[in-house]
Amino acid sequence: MKQYLDLARHIMSNGIEKSDRTGTGTKSVFGYQMRFDLSEGFPLVTTKKTFLKGIIHELLWFIKGDTNIKYLVDNNVGIWTDWPYQNYQKSPEYQGETIKEFAEKIKNSSEFAQKWGDLGPVYGSQWRNFNGVDQIAYIIDQLKNNPDSRRMVLSAWNPAEISKMMLPPCHTLIQFYVVNNKVSLQLYQRSGDVFLGIPFNIASYALFLMMVAQVTNLEVGEFIHTIGDAHIYSNHYEQIELQLSRTPRKLPNLVMNKNVKNLEDFVFEDFILENYDPYPPIKGKVAV
Repeated sequence: MKQYLDLARHIMSNGIEKSDRTGTGTKSVFGYQMRFDLSEGFPLVTTKKTFLKGIIHELLWFIKGDTNIKYLVDNNVGIWTDWPYQNYQKSPEYQGETIKEFAEKIKNSSEFAQKWGDLGPVYGSQWRNFNGVDQIAYIIDQLKNNPDSRRMVLSAWNPAEISKMMLPPCHTLIQFYVVNNKVSLQLYQRSGDVFLGIPFNIASYALFLMMVAQVTNLEVGEFIHTIGDAHIYSNHYEQIELQLSRTPRKLPNLVMNKNVKNLEDFVFEDFILENYDPYPPIKGKVAV
């Protein structure tokens, strides 16, 4: 996927070395935009195998308004487990459990999950209950009944609740735009981990756009991805260089169950990825 590789190449060539919250160190640029015409295929990175199962389950979790990792852990998705595990390690209840053992406790005990699995009012909470406002319901209504509106904006950044979140939202603002019966989505992301996070974010919001288009009887337009601090962590430089040495392959297609008419009715089995031929996966440590 050329747009993604161009971003990675730009940062490696022009990025400024910059310290960060995690203490890992990064190369960083400020302000970068990518555009994806979804008629050309589903924008899933091909220069390494990408975990679509986790992307789908996370998005369904957001849409449900859920903020507890139990749903994800029950479906063997561990992308959010690091933060509650770190919180648990600081507690007097911690008995030396590994992160895998912690996840098993979340999976096997609703009581344990309720106490230690919640992330605070992160994405799902803000999407469905931003100070009492269901932003998703508002946008679906506007797309159906007032598609020329310039106010179809969803915010995950709620300053009044940031301190209650284990991780403040990185992908913070979405705007929908309709013209010629096609709906497009622009994401503003304040911070982007280009090796681990950005491929997820591209696929997730492209999928979200496709789902919203289907339930509002609109065609799919563009996904536009605007990033504030776009960075590559210093412990991912080798992995990025490996990706840059690979020639991107043809994009896959993502087929959805056309019988689904309401956003909340989608389930994991409603999505089928076709013709995905990626290079082997590349591992990298999450900077927490």
